[in-house]
Amino acid sequence: MTPPTGRLRLATRGSPLAVWQAERVTALLAAVGVEAEFVVVDTEGDRRTDVPLARLGGQGVFVKEVQAAVARGDADAAVHSAKDLPASEELAAPGLVLAAFPERGDPRDVLVGGRLDDLATGATVATGSARRRVQLANLRPDLIFADLRGNLATRLARAGVDGVTAVVAARAALDRLGWAPPTGVATETLDPGAMVPQVAQGALAVECRADDDATRAALAAIDDGAVRRVVEAERAFLAELGGGCTLPVGAHAVDAVSDGRPDGDLELTGIVAGADGHVVLRHTQRGADGPALGRAVARYLLDDAGGSDLGPWRPES
Repeated sequence: MTPPTGRLRLATRGSPLAVWQAERVTALLAAVGVEAEFVVVDTEGDRRTDVPLARLGGQGVFVKEVQAAVARGDADAAVHSAKDLPASEELAAPGLVLAAFPERGDPRDVLVGGRLDDLATGATVATGSARRRVQLANLRPDLIFADLRGNLATRLARAGVDGVTAVVAARAALDRLGWAPPTGVATETLDPGAMVPQVAQGALAVECRADDDATRAALAAIDDGAVRRVVEAERAFLAELGGGCTLPVGAHAVDAVSDGRPDGDLELTGIVAGADGHVVLRHTQRGADGPALGRAVARYLLDDAGGSDLGPWRPES
């Protein structure tokens, strides 16, 4: 199936990982007979690497300009890391729809520079993610944290430099770029039971205009229903917390193992943490309806576990 206008134009960020993702989507489309090319778009998150993500506004800083290119008609679709996309309707890009979740890599986090239990007392770990910081602090209250920005290579280069013992990265990003630790550099892939991943971490998402039937049909051919199911469950969890949520959160959904429970169940673990990291609330629940499950876990953490008392959920304008 070839779009009437010829090749699909895929908008993407210009980082090495983003380009890999666009190339991967291009290859998946080629396998179903759709030709594509990509258009590189500069984003605020890529330009302002000296500013912590929280000060830039958190979610959305890596996708707004890419989405705008699609909305203007400069591109037919946008390729994203699904974790970068806001989940709430109030922050969604008007007129765009998530037409495909083609695949998901390993959603886990990786500690580069040492194993968590082996880090010296008071070691410094660099990460730009509040979610990672609060969970590591919960596991190792003695650790010190430094901010971390830049592309993957820049961030990995911080390990062992200027007093930083280790950095944290996404396993999927390392796998996709074929990174292997230098000789003598220890790494540890962190179990999601101890370090709950970011919502939709490792998943690809392709977005297009809601009224572009030809592009939506082309992208539907590469949509992975199993990936969509778990990602939509995690995104529903985030959406239920509210678009203005300023606290560290994470969620991880998997197909539940067969243990006598109804077939088709998902198991979702969600966390909400205080801004200072002293309190990390966690809840795991099962259900067959992914979005309903995500919302239920979020509501439990907010209403029953005390999440609503951890701090402000919506920043002042």
